[in-house]
Amino acid sequence: MTDLSLDDLRDELSAFETKKPKTTKHTAREERVIAGFEDIIRFHEEHGRTPNHGEGNDIFERIYAVRLDRLRKLNEYHALLKPLDSYGLLDKASCAAQSNVEDIDTLMAELNDVGDTDITKLKHVKSREEIKAAEEIANREQCSDFDKFEPIFEQLQNDLDLGVRETRAFVRDAGFLKADIKEGQFFILGGQTAYIASVGETVKAPNGQFDARLRVIFSNGTESNLLRRSMQRALYKDEAGRRVTEAAAGPLFEDNVSEDDLESGTIYVLRSLSNNPEIAKHRQVVHKIGVTGGSVEKRISNAKREATYLLADVEIVQTYKLFNINRRRLEAMLQKIFASARFDIEIEDGFGYVIRPQEWFLVPLNAIDDAVKRIEDGSITDYHYEPTEGRLVTK
Repeated sequence: MTDLSLDDLRDELSAFETKKPKTTKHTAREERVIAGFEDIIRFHEEHGRTPNHGEGNDIFERIYAVRLDRLRKLNEYHALLKPLDSYGLLDKASCAAQSNVEDIDTLMAELNDVGDTDITKLKHVKSREEIKAAEEIANREQCSDFDKFEPIFEQLQNDLDLGVRETRAFVRDAGFLKADIKEGQFFILGGQTAYIASVGETVKAPNGQFDARLRVIFSNGTESNLLRRSMQRALYKDEAGRRVTEAAAGPLFEDNVSEDDLESGTIYVLRSLSNNPEIAKHRQVVHKIGVTGGSVEKRISNAKREATYLLADVEIVQTYKLFNINRRRLEAMLQKIFASARFDIEIEDGFGYVIRPQEWFLVPLNAIDDAVKRIEDGSITDYHYEPTEGRLVTK
């Protein structure tokens, strides 16, 4: 036997070595597509056929059927999957006529409802339904007719500023996931205000639950066409998600006060008696509007020493009693209404500091009275104060 050197042995062995194939790096999305297609291939190998739709079939088979239908339509992934497609699954006709009926969302919901078996109870792993809901919320398009919805969002913000509407967090015990989402409602999702512009036809999913497609317009000018159940789930999962209450100012004043009513305070309208030329010139229309829980007389007793009262005595020109309301919110509402007519004046206090009081307005008394009445009957949301006309006008 001929003795071989180490170099000779290395050359002999190299003839039998298989060259390592070059690895191709895929994106995370491509990896998911490949993994999903491999599930379908395994099903075909085990059963000798493609997966089919139908309520009588296994839930996983129906999910694979929907997935295969989608992959057949996504031509951009065919080149990626062709090397794996030894059975020609991508080239075959659709696996069932029901392919346009079953939806992956409802199938995943049905999977989650079958019970806590080892195969369906995945700890610390998001379900495909949750992932799909997140994807639907994230996949938004530019709203081509946003100009129609912009005034709606502006009105909503005005209602929130005036306290006519409120935002409320979701509570699990309130059964929100079972609640309906209706056209015209507002929500806050992902830091954006969402408006339900329309609700599509309600359909019954294979698992017996009802669903519908929504057209959701977001305040940043985008929109999304997502399932109601996906919207509900996303709202609940969002820790900052909130719903916006309906517009209703509610009764702020009562003609007939019962023994159970609690007096909340008084709206007061004051007129300054200052000799300052700028104030004296507009005395009949310069008014301070505020709300107090105590005596108005006591509140203004030291007016001439307080800059907020323009360092002068004042007279009370009108008051309105309040019952069972939030005084701070009402005061903010009134000042918001007349913000465009705020009296811009600087007053120097007794210590040499210049201040600019914020609660004085160039508004005639009849306009203030009109605003209070419209707050009382809830119609204030339809009006705004027009300084050039000195009155409330419809929006």
